[in-house]
Amino acid sequence: MSVSIVKYYGSQLGKCGYCTGIHCSKSNGMHAYRLDCQDYQNLIDRGWRRCGNYCYKLKNKETCCPCYTIKCDALEFKLTKSNKRILRRMNRFLRDGKRDPVEQVARAGNEDDVTASVDAPASEPQPQMPDKSPAVINVEQAVSLAKAQKSKAKPARAAQVPLTQSPSQGSTKSAAVISNKPCKKAKQMRLERRQAKLGDTAQQSSQKAFTQEKSLTDFLSATSETNKHHLKLSLVHVYSEEFKRTLPESYALYRKYQIAIHNDPPKDRRAYQDHLQVSPMKNEKPDDGPEMGYGSFHQQYWLDEKLIAVGVIDILPGSVSSVYFFYDPDYSFLSLGTYGSLREIDFVQTIAATTPALKYYYMGFYIHSCPKMRYKGKLSASYLLCPETYVWILLTDVIRSKLDKNKYQRLNEDAAARDVNEFLLEHLDEVLLLLDATTCMQYKDYVQITGTDSDRVEIIEYSELVGKVCAHRMLYVNMA
Repeated sequence: MSVSIVKYYGSQLGKCGYCTGIHCSKSNGMHAYRLDCQDYQNLIDRGWRRCGNYCYKLKNKETCCPCYTIKCDALEFKLTKSNKRILRRMNRFLRDGKRDPVEQVARAGNEDDVTASVDAPASEPQPQMPDKSPAVINVEQAVSLAKAQKSKAKPARAAQVPLTQSPSQGSTKSAAVISNKPCKKAKQMRLERRQAKLGDTAQQSSQKAFTQEKSLTDFLSATSETNKHHLKLSLVHVYSEEFKRTLPESYALYRKYQIAIHNDPPKDRRAYQDHLQVSPMKNEKPDDGPEMGYGSFHQQYWLDEKLIAVGVIDILPGSVSSVYFFYDPDYSFLSLGTYGSLREIDFVQTIAATTPALKYYYMGFYIHSCPKMRYKGKLSASYLLCPETYVWILLTDVIRSKLDKNKYQRLNEDAAARDVNEFLLEHLDEVLLLLDATTCMQYKDYVQITGTDSDRVEIIEYSELVGKVCAHRMLYVNMA
């Protein structure tokens, strides 16, 4: 188990990437020196997100554009007509190299159930970072101190936060039944043939549609060695040698994308790495986890040895979380933003086959008050996180209607429901503090030794935001 180490910054005020307001985006932030992958799973299940080493949680009741964490159950996912159209378009291009006319793609994009033809980015605009830099600490030494401190304390509870999912979902699947009925009489067979010729083909059409229904995997596996183009996906960890080797290509692609799509060129390669490579999570490989382990990765899309897209993802114990997606604007006719989402859902389905707990695809934030960000709610089945009780609520037209009336909603209709991971004052004594390079202790010991509780209010605020489990597991940096 890795030990999480964080420096809490408190309230932050900055520019909003959705409504473009200057001083209206309100959040709480912290710098993560190190994050255990399970701790980060728990954090995003409380509305936190990360950008590099910076973690932030919007103040939904106060901020200009409330942000609701959204996820899709990959095992419940159903393809829409527009999803299939995009998959067929890609398969045609790979097979014979033909491009759909720009006008045709744009027209189809207007009906697209996920994104427009010029795909919206697969992540939200990034938060404005605090001006102050985090203190420099020896992470490995702090980890050793934390482990020693925890060995003295009572056994830790399970890291996974129990969350009640609402509403409960059931599924009924129909199956074709084959029976050994007696052979039909010739007269009956002639009558049935006559009815078919007269146009009674509704049942046959239904059966045909059933037999021709393709899954996401069916579409993605429709490749051949005779294809004119070949698309290969490569998963690379952000601190691997392969990432370093392909860094020139990925940075050049990112720069091209930012200029063409967002008119926002990156400052330099260092800024790109701080944004999309640097991660506080290590590559953890538990015995019961997926083959590639947990941590931060780039999923690279290589078309005939040319890098045309990159999906930045975090693989966590309960989900694959999409951080960002960028692509070559020259291939916009392939609707790569939507295609990338479908590929990542297929990736989750593949992992879930061997790691059943990892079956969710997190898409960042759903911002109903920002029309261009509503596309994330078009994937079925999608769930929004209640910002008060932290349970998942199925995104329905009823929820959308409520958000139309008021941009902030509790979402959970059960007025008596409470946060099962709520931090209370009685839990304060067990919060872990890192005081300096050689001192780690619980809050109760800190107060007893120093005789001061001047940081009490800030520590309580932090603990309430991260929840009881993380407050008792993560190291809170409290250096002067």
